[in-house]
Amino acid sequence: MGLVLHPTRDVSEVVGIIERWATRNRKSLLVGAADRHRVPAGVEAVPGDELAARADALISIGGDGTMLGALRSAVRDPKPVLGVHLGRLGFLVEIAPPELPEALGRLLDKDFTIESHACLACDLCGDDVVAFNDIALVRQPGSGFVTATLAVDGQRYGYYRCDALVVATPTGSTAYSYAAGGPLVSPAADAVVVTPSAPMAGISRSLVLSPTESIRLELEPNSAAVAVEMDGQVINDAATEGTVAISYRRDAGLVVRFDPLRYQERNQLKLSLLDLPFLPDQLRELLPEELRRQHDQRELPPPC
Repeated sequence: MGLVLHPTRDVSEVVGIIERWATRNRKSLLVGAADRHRVPAGVEAVPGDELAARADALISIGGDGTMLGALRSAVRDPKPVLGVHLGRLGFLVEIAPPELPEALGRLLDKDFTIESHACLACDLCGDDVVAFNDIALVRQPGSGFVTATLAVDGQRYGYYRCDALVVATPTGSTAYSYAAGGPLVSPAADAVVVTPSAPMAGISRSLVLSPTESIRLELEPNSAAVAVEMDGQVINDAATEGTVAISYRRDAGLVVRFDPLRYQERNQLKLSLLDLPFLPDQLRELLPEELRRQHDQRELPPPC
């Protein structure tokens, strides 16, 4: 099993649980060489670009960003990815640290289902650089607006003049696209959502397109310099001209699910919280006393 670690959070307790479980069950663990100093000596370090290829499954320890990184790392040869949640509001990860021992046992027994995820690729970024959430053209602060034309299957559709232009998968419809006012798309659907953020002119609403339709975005001569982001990572930070062709790839990522219905119910609750203007501590105060006490007492399982 390959471990994919959040780049800054302390993951030592969770890694310790996994390492002790692996020792008992005679399973080997791998980690990228850059994270060698963050794991016990019994975990084998391998070159980062070989981790996904050498592992039978990946365990992502962090939030949605870490999970997306794990999925991207395995896009050439998709492997099952189990997400362990250390973030504040994750939509991809399913398992909290206290649930990890049982989850690892079920993973070993193959008692789980696979949720397939599509990704987006663009010709500007190369075959190995993909996005499971979204591709965004974002204006540089103080430099004007993103001005681009849209063509679908070679037919010019219209133009955008906005702060950012977001092209999202169904999974990514809950992320940047949603924040920009885009619709929520069922993860069971095959679709591509194109959403302008803060539109000033041109197309001002989201478009939902078929995954078989080719999408081309061409910067106009009067466009500001834009950054091209894929899942929030900057790929090109000063594009002033050119065309971005975006394609949709089915079954590019495999996510481990133990209880799909419970996972969906959690996400429904998380989506409802997004529209509440409260800080996390304020939300805690809204909980009934018993639930608040359970939340405060929640701990990792004891070493075993």
